[in-house]
Amino acid sequence: MTAATPLQARLAEARAADRAALIGYLPAGFPDPASSIRVIEAMVAGGCDVIEVGLPYSDPTMDGPTIQKAADRALAAGTTPADVLRVVEATAATGAAALVMSYWNPIDRYGTERFCADLAAAGGSGTITPDLLPEEAGDWFAATDAAGLDRIFLVAPSSTDERLRSTTAACRGFVYAASLMGVTGTRTQVADTAEKLVTRTRAATAETRLPVCVGLGISTGAQAAEVAGYADGVIVGAGFCQRVLDAPDLDTGLSAVRAFAEELAAGVRTRR
Repeated sequence: MTAATPLQARLAEARAADRAALIGYLPAGFPDPASSIRVIEAMVAGGCDVIEVGLPYSDPTMDGPTIQKAADRALAAGTTPADVLRVVEATAATGAAALVMSYWNPIDRYGTERFCADLAAAGGSGTITPDLLPEEAGDWFAATDAAGLDRIFLVAPSSTDERLRSTTAACRGFVYAASLMGVTGTRTQVADTAEKLVTRTRAATAETRLPVCVGLGISTGAQAAEVAGYADGVIVGAGFCQRVLDAPDLDTGLSAVRAFAEELAAGVRTRR
């Protein structure tokens, strides 16, 4: 690939501004397909640089209860992969970089080459595949290369140095550092394993300086500022979903989402 993807461009802009990027997650179709676009627009208006558009799945092995509830609402609303791509297109139209986060089974069922081609046509930058191992992803490498998409794999505190090297070598866009073992969800403090994992991952990407972004458990602006002190990006998902789940109506939810994004954005924009 020669031209930078929108994701690469947004991460480079954040780095040039001496700050971390704010990456928000929301399942497409939550609370319904049309409303999910409005929620994402509120996230971007509040300061998100990148949006992970979740592809709702009925067997979410890594998702905590909040994101599972959101995905269940999306599935109950009849959300399809075609809806996910429409949400990606609308997200890209906001100016934020748009990614899809999906378990492997839905992509495999859709068709790997077809999925990549359709995602690129919708303006998506790439895909995060939390349950796909690089050594089992030969077809995925070929399809993402052909479509010019970024591919993002996860590393965890349990990853060996060898696993860090092989995983980061397979990534393009950024490396997703899961700050703790377990499922997603907000927590009262950032795991103390996060900074060590970022340091180890950076050592594995010393030549390419591939950005390392941290997710799992970030729920306040203060936590975002803490993580922004050592990571290239701060990933938040459950906190956005919870504000929509708690709201008595969509407009109230949109206001809460935008205010939360503004709080997080102020945190990640704390100069290092």
